[in-house]
Amino acid sequence: MIEVRRKTYTLLLSFNPCEIFDYYGERELHGLKYNECVIHKNNKQSAYIAGFSNYVPVHLTEAEKKDFEYKHGDDFFVFINLSRCNSTIETIRLIFHELMHRAFELYNWDAGKEEEIITWADEETKEVFKIVKENLKL
Repeated sequence: MIEVRRKTYTLLLSFNPCEIFDYYGERELHGLKYNECVIHKNNKQSAYIAGFSNYVPVHLTEAEKKDFEYKHGDDFFVFINLSRCNSTIETIRLIFHELMHRAFELYNWDAGKEEEIITWADEETKEVFKIVKENLKL
């Protein structure tokens, strides 16, 4: 797993979509399941996870999980499955898609901030694409 700390989130890059579960030491992440990832035919055309943006998981007991809710400002990650970055346009679209998820949380899901949300994701996509490109040799 390649980890790059960005200003408002952690960027995670890997050629193996199942590695995100090992990275966080979890077998389920926000509804996605490690076992389903492992049995999925992960390749350049299909993957259980192409990209993933969400809160960094908090390790809680089952009892604690019942009342726990993530809140605006909690630690966030953006994961890009490098094996799904088959062309420049596919890569840019994947990055932008995941960064839009980040942008919505960053602006507290305020649709009134539409221009700021899109602009942030657009600008951040340029920077993340440079990082991804270095790791792909695109």
